[in-house]
Amino acid sequence: MKKLTIFSLHLGYGGIEKSIVNLANLLCQDYQVEIVSTYKLEDTPAFEIDEKVKVTYLIEKYKPNREEWKNAFKKVRPIKLIKETYQAILVLLLRKSQTTKAMKNCDSDIIISTRVLFNKWLGEYGKSKAYKIAWEHNHHHQDMDYANGVVNSCRYLDSLVLVSDSLRNFYKKKMKEKKIKCKCVFIPNMLDEIPEKTSNLANKRMISVGRLSKEKGYVDLIDIFYEFHKKYPDWHLDIVGDGALKNKIVDRIYQYQLTDAITVHGYLRKKELNQLFSKSSLYLMTSYTESFGIVLIEAMSYGIPCLAFTSAEGANDLITNNQNGYLIENRDFQEMIHKMEELVSDKEKRIQFGQQAREFSLKYSSDIVKKDWLTLLKRKV
Repeated sequence: MKKLTIFSLHLGYGGIEKSIVNLANLLCQDYQVEIVSTYKLEDTPAFEIDEKVKVTYLIEKYKPNREEWKNAFKKVRPIKLIKETYQAILVLLLRKSQTTKAMKNCDSDIIISTRVLFNKWLGEYGKSKAYKIAWEHNHHHQDMDYANGVVNSCRYLDSLVLVSDSLRNFYKKKMKEKKIKCKCVFIPNMLDEIPEKTSNLANKRMISVGRLSKEKGYVDLIDIFYEFHKKYPDWHLDIVGDGALKNKIVDRIYQYQLTDAITVHGYLRKKELNQLFSKSSLYLMTSYTESFGIVLIEAMSYGIPCLAFTSAEGANDLITNNQNGYLIENRDFQEMIHKMEELVSDKEKRIQFGQQAREFSLKYSSDIVKKDWLTLLKRKV
């Protein structure tokens, strides 16, 4: 059995981390799979990993301390700032030394990098006989410095996997311009399971899932729901996730006196999240940027219509306007509210959209995506 190693920054909560775990679980029947995680953020990974997958942590004593450093800087605490600066430098040095060492010693037939920085190190330190693959989860968002960084990081790698066909075409053109031979391949993220039962779309509940950070637009979501709630006070919004902006979001909810209408659940395990999906009738995404949006596909698998701003680029590849949901241009809050009201007041349309959402989600089943990965992995090995 061939050996495959995936290099991950950590195994905490996040879309990238969930995709890594899903892939490891998917391939461990066909390959000897190992996940090498730079940091150990928690005692156990956020997502359930098949027992056949080996997990190795490189740094267990130290963790990234960006938020602690920022707080010490903002609050002008010199001694604390010195300590946090020292730890930050130490963590970065350890990240490079331990990760590059692991790449040098890795004897796997296939090595997959999941970060731009790891791509560069894998090209420099990975064994030449290995099939070296970069897996890019982020959208460039028209940031050409970032996009060029991705391209340059793949100079000595064999393949670059992109999560949308539009990104594949974009990077294929970039690779050709720079005369880099790394092959660009489109393989979408996948659903780890397809639920047997879908939502009946009868409950007056909406849901949004993601990291509570600025780019996800959750403060905007609260503002939008506040206006919607004036006309539809019996509808409830569930927000699932945690992050740096949690306190600000909760404060906004209290400011609008919406504590009975909005629940911030924090991170939920799969079973609990699935229970919420099964009770939801609309999915809302207010992200400023989004590379793929696996949560949209998860919601669609429960037959839930989805609404998103077009600024979330990944949503544009998944939502077909006026079929399985709505795409709102120019981050138009009033238009988002209007479309929410339209679906809330028309159950027949909700059901129609939900049926098409469910049908669309089936294209992302693990069986279909696995074939794409196996085809790629067998090209060289």
